[in-house]
Amino acid sequence: MPLSSHTRFDAALSFAAQSVERTMERLLPTGETGEARVFEAMRYSSLGGGKRLRAFFVLAGATLFKVGSLSALRTASALEFVHAYSLIHDDLPAMDDDDLRRGKPSCHRQFDEATAILAGDALQALAFEVLAHEETHGDPAVRLTLIAELAKAAGARGMVGGQMLDLLAEQEGSDQSIGAITHLQRLKTGALISFSCAAGAVLGKAGDHARSALSMYAHDLGLAFQIVDDLLDIEGNAAELGKTPGKDEAAGKATFVSILGVERARAQAGMLARQAAAHLEPFGEAADLLRQATEFVVARRS
Repeated sequence: MPLSSHTRFDAALSFAAQSVERTMERLLPTGETGEARVFEAMRYSSLGGGKRLRAFFVLAGATLFKVGSLSALRTASALEFVHAYSLIHDDLPAMDDDDLRRGKPSCHRQFDEATAILAGDALQALAFEVLAHEETHGDPAVRLTLIAELAKAAGARGMVGGQMLDLLAEQEGSDQSIGAITHLQRLKTGALISFSCAAGAVLGKAGDHARSALSMYAHDLGLAFQIVDDLLDIEGNAAELGKTPGKDEAAGKATFVSILGVERARAQAGMLARQAAAHLEPFGEAADLLRQATEFVVARRS
């Protein structure tokens, strides 16, 4: 049953999560040899948790261009491996120093810091190994584009750069304007979301117009996603979030909420979600699940 057979977002998200989870499980290494501990840490941190929203965007985008399910699932799995690696490293004492992730002990608490670092490194490497394999796509040029785009999204001009800015934001005298926060979050959170929304178009060899529409969708939705994250950091609880709330405020970080206030931030998230949905007009009814995703992003509680 393909993702396109679902008309309700909640059912489609659940289907995507289960499908990608099964693919990830097959791709992750197993064994009883000396390196088995890092295998265990990789599996612990990447399986059995999370909404898989980024994976959903890959699969939903792929349906717009009639991409085969194996290609879409392998690409979504690679993205989830990079996301899992980023969460492992984000939780380390040198970064956000968080003991809880997805409702269970973070990787360095369950294992140890060195194992957590190695598990994150290995998950990142596995992501590019998966994308490079011919099973991901028969055209080497498509595989090369996916590798280049994910590397850019995850690297110093993407997620890693955003994390650096996030660490610097805790320092006295740092730029805490709305422009600086928007730039930070476009890198830290938005870059991987942008890749997830555009990956289907890359796999389907879509034209520039289609890729541009999905890029604009991802841009607005990524900012809405982060604003809601900031709202949940002050309004949510650990049971719902699966992580420790209130850490940004305690660290004195500027966020969309601290600058705009709760009500303006919530209104801004809603406006961005509506803008994101409008960018899908060229795809007609085929993009209905992606439209429903904009409503989910602003209404979510975790």
